[in-house]
Amino acid sequence: MRASRQSLRRLTRAAAPAVVAAHVALMPACATAQARGDEPGARPTRTAADTNSLRRALDSLAQAHRGVVGYSVIDVDGGARLSRRGDETFPTASLIKVPVLVTVFDLVAQGRLSLDDRLTVLRIDKVPGSGQLQYLHDGAVITVRDAAWLMTTISDNTATNLLLDRIIIRRVWEKMEALGLRNTKVHSKTFLRSTSVAMDSSVKYGLGVTTPNEMAVLFERLARGTAVNRSADSTMLDILEHNEDGQMLQRFAGGVRAAHKTGATDAVRTECSLFHLSSRVVACVLTKENVDRRWVIDTEPQVTMARMGEAIVKAWGPPPPPKTTP
Repeated sequence: MRASRQSLRRLTRAAAPAVVAAHVALMPACATAQARGDEPGARPTRTAADTNSLRRALDSLAQAHRGVVGYSVIDVDGGARLSRRGDETFPTASLIKVPVLVTVFDLVAQGRLSLDDRLTVLRIDKVPGSGQLQYLHDGAVITVRDAAWLMTTISDNTATNLLLDRIIIRRVWEKMEALGLRNTKVHSKTFLRSTSVAMDSSVKYGLGVTTPNEMAVLFERLARGTAVNRSADSTMLDILEHNEDGQMLQRFAGGVRAAHKTGATDAVRTECSLFHLSSRVVACVLTKENVDRRWVIDTEPQVTMARMGEAIVKAWGPPPPPKTTP
């Protein structure tokens, strides 16, 4: 979310139109997710994890970290659950964009919004930080689908604000409360605290707030097809699998398939991921009050989270090879 984030400088103004155009080519994969057998509810062959050893490993990493670490891990297929500070509230940074995404698809499912609805990017809409819409020419027209893709895959702040303008911030609250996630709230548009609908909480937590357990449950619902519906949840998971930030939980995960979203500010690093291992495993790690606030890949919170992701992947092991027929 922060403008100085090193990884966000890779794309240039000249590349911006290509980012939006590339989305058009990638989005059809969403429609084929069910055909691949990847829809929510699919159950691979499971390997039982040693969750006691995993808890000790995760707690050791959390205790050694200079900052506050909370986590929640759910074995979607096996039922195991473990957490640390699971019900404590944390700033989300851009991780709160997942509830925004879920609310968009819920409104589409209700027929109140269409993914093909057009959004015009005006000069007044453009905000700094992550994303490419800020570099497009004034008056550029995209769709709700484009904005959802960019918000999720490259954490585009301008795309997020365009969606929040269209759906209204409080509807995100209502959707999360309907799912039983009463502490999960987006406060304002990105880089525009003046738009906050809960100023005191906004000052304390920034863009959004959640708990490790609540964000993990949201990803569990996506995996089970109960966040919106099976079709919508499958599409959202496909979009999340195209997230380009692999510096945290994904860094030492060995390239395993994962649907995930990250968030970052100076003192905050967050990520929630649905790993496809021998079981489907949700892992959410939220950090706050980090002492190391550098914007480099080896900043302490990112390394801590990378090691936690590595431990989680090792606990369940890789997915089994696909079955072959003679």
